[in-house]
Amino acid sequence: MHIVDDVPELDGTDELTMVVALSGFLDAGQASALAVQHLQSLGDGPVVATFDIDALYDYRARRPPVTFVQDHYEGYEAPRLNVRLLRDTGGTPFLLLRGPEPDIRWEGFALAVREVVERLGVTRVVSLGAIPMAVPHTRPVAVTYHSNDPALLTGRSAWSGEVRVPSSVQALLEIRLGEWGHAALGYITHIPHYLAQMEYPVASLVLLEQLERGGRLTVDLTALRRSAEECEEEIVDYLADHSEVADVVHALEQQYDAFRRSEEAGASLLAPDEPLPTGEDLGAQFEQFLAGLDRPDADGEQE
Repeated sequence: MHIVDDVPELDGTDELTMVVALSGFLDAGQASALAVQHLQSLGDGPVVATFDIDALYDYRARRPPVTFVQDHYEGYEAPRLNVRLLRDTGGTPFLLLRGPEPDIRWEGFALAVREVVERLGVTRVVSLGAIPMAVPHTRPVAVTYHSNDPALLTGRSAWSGEVRVPSSVQALLEIRLGEWGHAALGYITHIPHYLAQMEYPVASLVLLEQLERGGRLTVDLTALRRSAEECEEEIVDYLADHSEVADVVHALEQQYDAFRRSEEAGASLLAPDEPLPTGEDLGAQFEQFLAGLDRPDADGEQE
């Protein structure tokens, strides 16, 4: 790993947030990817730290793209994992750690991030993520709030109990940073599972709204808000023409509302009291749903 020792832009900075959004596991609906793309669109900034991708990346599991032109290869897109210095809409500097989630050497990666935090004077690390859930898009995007310091939480999650889930580098980072005395918090949005494979800027908007609060940043969300509105309109139009899909969404609405009503009694979205629509129903209807959104016919009919 290489860290730039002299970063004049950070001189005199009392507070410095580092945003972490790694592609792969925690990016349903490409919500975190779209969020960081929006952050980078605020203005280009220098790279202040780079990680040795060859020591962290499994090339056979996630093969980088390359272009084949007639009789030769060109344009190999090497994966990159780095930290870039950016400024928010108000001119406040912050760091953005983005790239593919490491496949191996998680503990070593966590130690490298610790070095970045301590050498560049990061005062809080904020992670962004998204997971697919059996929730309807017609309800507000739910958020799971988490932190290694309860005082940093900016909201209350719907979870009322304990659940074991597959880990991620971002989860490990929060734990290790807490052990090393560094503040870390994060937000995970819940993506309707039938939209998890397409871009869902609605959730990206929610992530950045939460980042403003937890990271103490100011972000112009105008363009992203417009994309979110267009996405919602596209889904509404599709449902209006396909009642069978709308019926399945309605079933999810009923299930979701039932959970919300029983939340005070300790119910969880992962512990239903009522049956969800069957897997066959969801699989058949939402395969058509996604296909229709990606490749709609001119007359609005399915293929």
